[in-house]
Amino acid sequence: MLAGIFPSRTLTFYLARLFIVRILGVLVMLVLILQSLQLLSESGDILAVPGNGQAELWRYVSLNVPALFAKYLPYSVLLATLLTFAPLNQNSEIIAMRAGGLSAHQILAPMLLTALAVSLVNLVFNETVVAPATGTLKTWTANKYRPVPPDSGVRSNVYVPDGNDIVAAASVTGSGKTIVMTGVTWYQRDGAGMVTEQLRSPRANYAAPGWRLESPVRFDVASTVQTAVPSQVVARGVTPAQLALTKVDPDGQNIAQLSRSIQAVKASGRRTSELEAKWWHKLSGPFSAVLMPLLGSVAAFGLARSGNLLIRAVAGMALGFTYFVVDNAALAMGNFGGYSPLIAAWAPFVLFFLVGETVLVRTEE
Repeated sequence: MLAGIFPSRTLTFYLARLFIVRILGVLVMLVLILQSLQLLSESGDILAVPGNGQAELWRYVSLNVPALFAKYLPYSVLLATLLTFAPLNQNSEIIAMRAGGLSAHQILAPMLLTALAVSLVNLVFNETVVAPATGTLKTWTANKYRPVPPDSGVRSNVYVPDGNDIVAAASVTGSGKTIVMTGVTWYQRDGAGMVTEQLRSPRANYAAPGWRLESPVRFDVASTVQTAVPSQVVARGVTPAQLALTKVDPDGQNIAQLSRSIQAVKASGRRTSELEAKWWHKLSGPFSAVLMPLLGSVAAFGLARSGNLLIRAVAGMALGFTYFVVDNAALAMGNFGGYSPLIAAWAPFVLFFLVGETVLVRTEE
């Protein structure tokens, strides 16, 4: 069965070796260039912090490089496909393979198998190295490259809806019934979603149910009049468990951690479509490398002496980069709820797989 899918063992290893060497070469080149540019951009901010020096620069590099490797690996597979197929076509090696009775799919099979192996390695690398490094880097960057203090349990910029209304707090401390909000604003909205009234308070305690505002001040949006009002209870549908959830960073969590975060956010009654789309994309993203040999294979077939080799190589590159554009657009639509998370993550993959197969079949004909 495998003999019908792959060419000879020698030819399979020859094509796979050519492909993997070019993938690694292109990937290292891209990462070195991009990391150098980013380091030049961020080094001023890193060194501006008293006490930071060369060790902090190397720390930035060590935390940022894994994300660059994972992000640009599919691009490297696409460029490596073109750099592999174009010389093979130019030197008539593809013609020799076709003359030996190999179909286009058989010639492409070693590349697809190599791309699948690369995708699996990228998936494991994302889960074990990239996610924790990205989370650490984002925390450090948010702290302006200053030493990050231990977690104090304080949540900042908390924003929770209660039906059509919204409660926002500058900070939240404590847990359970002892939880306290400071810098509180209660937004009352009409049916159209427009804010009609605000209640501002320096502090709010849990009133079981609701939150009791201390020394609140009412601001009427229509009249722009601000008046002091007695203490009152608002946001009766908001529980301490909802406030205990901080903003979830899907890029800084692996699949298992993100699954738990999604369940917690769902239990709090919040929208999870963005997190679910990111969860599915943690699978579809690495496997996008499998598509690249298929999309770039247009450069492999056709007579080189026809003068269209460059045009076919550009067409293959355009197909590959169009996939990344469509993938990002679909993910954005999934984040806003325009598509279901599953469709947002996998529809571009399926679509461009069919496009690549169509182009390959038409080329073979």
